[in-house]
Amino acid sequence: MEKQKKAFYEKLEKKGISRRDFMRYCTFLTATMGLSSSFIPKIAEVFASPRQRPPVIWLHFAECTGCSEGLLRSTYPYPDDLILDILSIEYHETIMAAAGQQAEDNLHAAVKKYNEKFICVVEGAIATKYNGVYGKIGDRTFLEIAKDVCPKAAATICIGTCSSYGGVQAAKPNPGGYKGVGDALGIKTVNIPGCPPNPVNFVGTVVNYLLLGKLPALDELGRPLFAYGKTIHDQCPRRSHFE
Repeated sequence: MEKQKKAFYEKLEKKGISRRDFMRYCTFLTATMGLSSSFIPKIAEVFASPRQRPPVIWLHFAECTGCSEGLLRSTYPYPDDLILDILSIEYHETIMAAAGQQAEDNLHAAVKKYNEKFICVVEGAIATKYNGVYGKIGDRTFLEIAKDVCPKAAATICIGTCSSYGGVQAAKPNPGGYKGVGDALGIKTVNIPGCPPNPVNFVGTVVNYLLLGKLPALDELGRPLFAYGKTIHDQCPRRSHFE
């Protein structure tokens, strides 16, 4: 365990991130999640020496890949490294080496191997009109893939407005009948909207799952309360001067 921690902090140092900076980030994340300060060392432990690396299958449908790019390209303290250290990414079309049929085979193998144990992250809306013919990957529609994969996941997290609620694809007249994952499949999802969303909201959701063994509390729109429970207006220091 100590060796794992040492290797983690050495990796951060190579990125130019000090241990103090990392703990500052953990403090910020703890406050964002609405947890007491006693959870700061526990959250640091999740990153530094994870006891488990839950498998993740990341699906892409009708989208621009901006959510993945936003997460992977964000800096200080490089959420991409933190996420890749605590999660086992089994399938992600943007960053995986495999392509074509090999990629499809990897997806089927991962779903079969980790049935009901993996986290499914979805990026992009799903075409539903005419059985989803307006959106396909290989010989399967988005709708077919989602119906095959999402119900077998331990949890489904929708990252970005497109997968959460349909996004720009669902704008009228919406000839493809695009919908968010929850609406298209009739399942409960954790929605992290934004174009792209703040990476901290996604990281906080994942850390909540790893730390507490459950997904965060959600509002009526399926969004994590710690991230979307209050408006910017509620937090404005000038608000009291106008009310």
